[in-house]
Amino acid sequence: MVHATWGDWFVTEEVEGGEPDGVSVWYLGCNGFVVRSAETTLYIDPYFADGDPPNIVRMIPVPMDPADATLCDAVFVTHEHIDHMHPPSYAPLVNADEGMLYAPQAAYDRPDYDGDFEVADERRAVVADGESVTVGDFTVHVRGADDPDAIEPVTYVVEHDAGTFFHAGDSRPADRFHDIGAEFDIDLGVLAFGTVGAIYYPDDDETRTTRWYMDENQVIEAANALRLDRLLPSHYDMWRGVTADPKVLHEHAASYQYPRVIDVASIGDRLVLSEPGIVPSRTRQRNESRNRNQR
Repeated sequence: MVHATWGDWFVTEEVEGGEPDGVSVWYLGCNGFVVRSAETTLYIDPYFADGDPPNIVRMIPVPMDPADATLCDAVFVTHEHIDHMHPPSYAPLVNADEGMLYAPQAAYDRPDYDGDFEVADERRAVVADGESVTVGDFTVHVRGADDPDAIEPVTYVVEHDAGTFFHAGDSRPADRFHDIGAEFDIDLGVLAFGTVGAIYYPDDDETRTTRWYMDENQVIEAANALRLDRLLPSHYDMWRGVTADPKVLHEHAASYQYPRVIDVASIGDRLVLSEPGIVPSRTRQRNESRNRNQR
């Protein structure tokens, strides 16, 4: 069950409360994002559940209930893990606006989730490395990945007239990243940043040292292969025991050509493809405008 700790404020006021100028990207925490233009709304790897305590314990709030969303042209899933392919998170989005679900075949064949897909067959599509999908004014290119913990991981290059957004899923540095960096001029790229931690596995009743996602050196290696103008680290905030501090990436990147900018986003933050930095929330902007008018 999904229970949003922020109520419906975030999705109704921040995500859907205005018309983006160009392309806006909101960080949902974990590896989830909303990518929105004036015409089209995409979700990538949305996950609004609690994890599976005591094995994986969610450390951040749930920003929205997907049932409160009214705009969703498509959901894109990078691989079969439950925090990426999670029917209670994606199904209300797809069903609310007669959208589509795109995922690699393995995500349908061997999902971590034990239950129904909750989306009709005609709204489910399979994507594979090398394919491209047009959704509204976005073109989404499917490319390969290197995630040793996944069966058939993919990455997504989201192109728009306003810029290009890249989502690597949970991939480690991949040979394919050099090809992607040569093929596309990526304005903003998301890479999963993690660490090594002690995770409890209840099935075995033991705690094991576990490495999840990329470390500092791997993130910068991947950013250079992709030739990222801007890097947005993700996933570092999610799981108890394997959280990381993204500020250290600035030191690791200092002697490399890429990324030129590192934007560290907190859950709920908005970025735009046309310029670096975090954009103040719509609520804050409205309050500041009202305060100026009252002076």
